[in-house]
Amino acid sequence: MATTNSTATLHLNLLPSSRRRRHLTPRASVVGRRGLIAHTAAVAPLVLLPPRPRTAQAQDLSEWERVPLPIDPGVVLLDIAFVPDDPSHGFLLGTRQTILETKDGGNTWFPRSIPSAEDEDFNYRFNSVSFQGKEGWIIGKPAILLHTSDAGESWERIPLSAQLPGNMVYIKATGEQSAEMVTDEGAIYVTSNRGYNWKAAVQETVSATLNRTVSSGISGASYYTGTFNTVNRSPDGRYVAVSSRGNFYLTWEPGQDEAWAAGGSGVLLKTTNGGKSWVRDKAADNIPGNLYSVKFLDDSKGFVLGNDGVLLRYLG
Repeated sequence: MATTNSTATLHLNLLPSSRRRRHLTPRASVVGRRGLIAHTAAVAPLVLLPPRPRTAQAQDLSEWERVPLPIDPGVVLLDIAFVPDDPSHGFLLGTRQTILETKDGGNTWFPRSIPSAEDEDFNYRFNSVSFQGKEGWIIGKPAILLHTSDAGESWERIPLSAQLPGNMVYIKATGEQSAEMVTDEGAIYVTSNRGYNWKAAVQETVSATLNRTVSSGISGASYYTGTFNTVNRSPDGRYVAVSSRGNFYLTWEPGQDEAWAAGGSGVLLKTTNGGKSWVRDKAADNIPGNLYSVKFLDDSKGFVLGNDGVLLRYLG
């Protein structure tokens, strides 16, 4: 991870293929045969998918449609997740206290009101959502943690310590009453009692490590500042993170031929030969917004999240 100045910020998300374990190299959570590799606002991310026997041509595209959402203009969509026990039931998060719910697989969405998450003094940015079985978690900024044990029918707000370093940017449900939570300073915490107690999983934050090693023995040493912009986790517990200041654009493991790339101004591209050539999908050509995240839940269910309330649904 580089920490040089850069005008572009990349959001990276790497998930494994179900055909074999993918290893992450040092920001839904969504596991399927189509593995998500990256998403970005300024640099097109790649979502590596298993090969298909045919080669995509221009007439094969337009495989996405925009889903209308009941939200205000300007909302940035940040994460999406579905209940494993009920794939038609899911939640969509964003800025400006946006929580949307679907019960038809993502075809239609409606606002979800969670009284414990409504506060006149704060305008929450909900960053991450994760489910395992019927148990789910939502985290946001300013610090807020929500927990459900009934597939999202009801949500409980869990109090958090004000001593947590940084802002929470990622959460992963790992088992019954268990989860892992990551802050933008690289602190990782685990819980096994519904979030009422958290234990540090790393000795110190990344910023603390860099400040200690960089400045050691150097007169007038530089001081590391900056945070992680995106964090994600593999099923075996490995993490990948992208600095909000750096120019670390992509982590990629060869082997899958089909991929989707999304970026600014509604750019949506597809390759079926491992990136040797790309064909533009016209579905997003008329969308005046940036596409930030591509997530596939399985072969037939995928979504693209963007700014200004842009949500694209994969038609297959």
